[in-house]
Amino acid sequence: MAPEESQHPILEKRRSEDFSEELRATGWYHSIDLPDGRVINGFIGIEELRERFAEFPLPRDLNGKRVLDIGTWDGWFAFEAERRGAEVVAVDNVEQENFRYARRELGSKVKYGVAEVYELRGKGFEPFDYVFFLGVLYHLRHPLLALESVCALTKDVAIVDSFIVDDDYRGEGGSPIPWMEFYETTELSNQVDNWVGPTLECLMALCRSAGFARVELLNVKHRHARVACYRHWEPRQIASTTPPVLGAAFSGRWGDNGINFSSKKEEFVTLWFTSDEKDLRREDLRPEIGGFGTRALTLEAHGEKEWHANVFLPPGLQPGWHNVQLRTVRSDFSNPCRIAVDVEFKTERIEIVAACDAKSGVRGEAILHADDQWGYVTLWVLGLAANCDRNNVRVYCGSSRLPVDFVSLPDAAGAGQVNTRFRAANCPAQIEIVIEHGGARSNPSTILIRRP
Repeated sequence: MAPEESQHPILEKRRSEDFSEELRATGWYHSIDLPDGRVINGFIGIEELRERFAEFPLPRDLNGKRVLDIGTWDGWFAFEAERRGAEVVAVDNVEQENFRYARRELGSKVKYGVAEVYELRGKGFEPFDYVFFLGVLYHLRHPLLALESVCALTKDVAIVDSFIVDDDYRGEGGSPIPWMEFYETTELSNQVDNWVGPTLECLMALCRSAGFARVELLNVKHRHARVACYRHWEPRQIASTTPPVLGAAFSGRWGDNGINFSSKKEEFVTLWFTSDEKDLRREDLRPEIGGFGTRALTLEAHGEKEWHANVFLPPGLQPGWHNVQLRTVRSDFSNPCRIAVDVEFKTERIEIVAACDAKSGVRGEAILHADDQWGYVTLWVLGLAANCDRNNVRVYCGSSRLPVDFVSLPDAAGAGQVNTRFRAANCPAQIEIVIEHGGARSNPSTILIRRP
């Protein structure tokens, strides 16, 4: 018979992670040393706080840097970053009088606010150089969503601290898949606001999946792990091979293949490239979008030199055009391709200025042979938006919508190429084609059908 719930050794261990009495006795979580020599003695001593800050891979001098401290509580880390010269914003999900008292006594100018981590992306903040996210993650019902917000608000490095559960035995050899515990009620520390307990590998995997290019372990102490989460790849070494050639970057959504992306959606970017390197692995790739590193999720070979990889669109990209490029651990960066993020496709007027058979190039005609299932037409169109693609260009023949196989960006003269096709069966002697795009509708273009 399984032990009663209250006697289960794992449950007893989790509930023993309770320091509420000690915290209640001090009234403060962080110790604070004040300018007049007084020290507010909290649950965590000054020396331990300083040791933790010293682990962070930050410059000693933070002048000119901006820091966000999420879950600041009494505020020691926010005040320490300010003491080193940073401009600091500190937030917590409830107002802490301890923070306000310490801020007054220190003469601090740290900006203080009350907000949930999920709300911060909508507050209009410019991304911060450094973000602290200390002792918050395991208190959240949606940890990955929270980490995505942290990533979007980070320009350089975020420091993440969380309770972890690595000391527990989970079967022979453990699990090769990262996992975490879920606490429905008071299973962890007898508190109702503790929700998850990840393993160390799970914590690092969550941070990578949230959009950070790389994650490094700083320390594990008192059942907590601290990790540094970087938006950029490690510094490049001297290149020992030629860089990849990036042929295309487009949406990885099924049937999409466009260049337009939304920061509000979970977007994949597919990269097609060639490389002279043999035996490439996913871990060898260093993709970058808008200056931020983004990890390759898949890598597939197509012949000897051609490859495609799928990556996540990094959080925190501003609306506009962004360069996509790729290097490996042994090369410099490839040529860039461009994608549009949160860019409207709108135009005042579009005009079909030429149409021809897509195979022969004969103008004004589409040629159908006896066994053809499709007729293919190339249209040249003025007025297409700079971010036109096959998902925002619509082609119609009468009331029927035709497939769009290819859309080029407008050339120097403003003309874009649109390739479409129509079914050959029962096709009349001529057809009329119109295009809709960005709120505009084109003139009709008449195509004569010739059957040799």
